[in-house]
Amino acid sequence: MSDERLGLWSGVGLTMADMVGTGVLTTAGFMALDLSPRLILLDWFVGGIVALAGSLAYAALARRVPRSGGEYRYLSTMIHPGLGYLAGWTSLLVGFSVPVALAALAAGAFASTVTEAVDGRIVAAVLIALVSVAHAFDLEASKRTQDWLAALKGILIAAFIVIGIGAGTNTLPPTSGDSIGSGFPVAPFFTSLIYIMFCYSGWNAATYAAEEFKDPQRDVPRSMLIGCGSVIVIYLLVNWVFVTNLSHADMTDWIRGDTDRITLAHLVMQNLLGPSAATVMSVVVIVALLSAISAMTMIGPRVYAAMADDGFLPAVFRAREGQPPAASVFLQGTLAITLIFLSGFRELLTNVSAILAVVSAATVLSLFRSSRWPAGAAPSIPARVGALVFACMSAWMVFFAIRSSATIGFLGIAIPTVVLWMIGIVVVAAAGYVATRSLQQSVS
Repeated sequence: MSDERLGLWSGVGLTMADMVGTGVLTTAGFMALDLSPRLILLDWFVGGIVALAGSLAYAALARRVPRSGGEYRYLSTMIHPGLGYLAGWTSLLVGFSVPVALAALAAGAFASTVTEAVDGRIVAAVLIALVSVAHAFDLEASKRTQDWLAALKGILIAAFIVIGIGAGTNTLPPTSGDSIGSGFPVAPFFTSLIYIMFCYSGWNAATYAAEEFKDPQRDVPRSMLIGCGSVIVIYLLVNWVFVTNLSHADMTDWIRGDTDRITLAHLVMQNLLGPSAATVMSVVVIVALLSAISAMTMIGPRVYAAMADDGFLPAVFRAREGQPPAASVFLQGTLAITLIFLSGFRELLTNVSAILAVVSAATVLSLFRSSRWPAGAAPSIPARVGALVFACMSAWMVFFAIRSSATIGFLGIAIPTVVLWMIGIVVVAAAGYVATRSLQQSVS
């Protein structure tokens, strides 16, 4: 095989790079408004178990359908092309472009902590443009860019954890006296889980580029499981550093008064080692976020290329033999750059997390379509249990996302914005599918 093909450890690096991005550096600040440090850590652990359950289900699907495209390919094969088309449009409109925009915005915010002379949104746009160019024209350059950034991110995150634990207090603060109150806060816990699942959402990264692996039926499932398990440990350690070194007041005052400067890690380093270390940490985080942007820029366009191969997008978005799908790369980059100037951070985070939860739940449930499995190749019991756990938890989280969502009045009815986003994507996808199928039939 060519060196351009991905191996197991490239897949693990791709998975971890896609997962570890904006969310883990910001979400604890939102959660601290309603949850104690112990419940914050428990929430991250629960989210990790849910992601691992999803990985088990996707691993079975990856062995059954060893092709690129992720949810688009799985739903098209296991249920119906129309549902796959809907998943593909979800990936195009929010699944990758929004997370890329959020990661770039966070990087821009950290850049503004280094020097106030820069505009964070301009920095974000430039980063997206540069990464898009790096991934658009050469497969070997794309692979090497991602491998190096993933390795560098791993080193830098490990250094942050070591410093945080080595120089920090490592003692959980008491929960009495804060604003949380008594009893188990069910609604805040599961609403926060929506944000957490956004942070874990890259566990299925390898499925989008499955055909670029040397042995997709072996390496794609292993990449997901090893990568997801490793990130669970990383997330728990990073949040341990946050909750043991930042007071409840630090975290809540920061998020209430400075929502455009995403600086939890900055605050930790400032408290432990002083302003200079905080400035260095800002640079470190920019590199880490750049790795996440790179991973999503590498894998997202493979979905659009797969849709183009099937005739659901114009042929220009296909990948030529031995080359990346350049037009798809630039399409996603353009959408991401547009989004960084349009919407608020927390609103995007809530809406996108809920939408992705619905699509992923539908995907794992496709595993139970017994007629789509060859004789003697039915999914394992762990995969089925994982699918049920993931689907049930996803439904529960979406319920709380809708409950906590902002609303817009229409004909005297208050409609949650999450629901409007879902309806909008379904309408666009349904119209596109019908139009495309009609065109295909008229041509044939």
